Amino acid sequence: MLKLKTKNSKLEWEKAADVEGIIKELLSVLELPHIDSKRIFSFRTKGSKSRAYARIWAMPKVFQKALSIEPAYVIEVLSKYFDKLNEDEKRKVLIHELLHIPKNFSGALLQHKSRNRHLEKNADSLFKEYKKMAK
Repeated sequence: MLKLKTKNSKLEWEKAADVEGIIKELLSVLELPHIDSKRIFSFRTKGSKSRAYARIWAMPKVFQKALSIEPAYVIEVLSKYFDKLNEDEKRKVLIHELLHIPKNFSGALLQHKSRNRHLEKNADSLFKEYKKMAK
């Protein structure tokens, strides 16, 4: 476990194999062929002051070039909120995070809303599709 100290608390990061398993399952059912599951990494954090259930982190192009690495994403789940969710809610949250990944898998992130896209509506729609197909 990696421990990072912040001003008044400890932020702890640990690999989240269970989350990676859910992501792989989601990607095997849903049609998101642009996402390379081998380049998605998952961590669980404890001690964060954020109120999010999860968040996605990108590897900007300048770091990819500087370090000679391929694009990658980290999905962080915040233990104090995410772990209390039921299995369906966890999947909805992870689908939401995956939808931040652009079709070119460049290391950039998509915003929640654009002219032709509303990420939350898309996440709800994909979750319904997942439920039908996963039976």
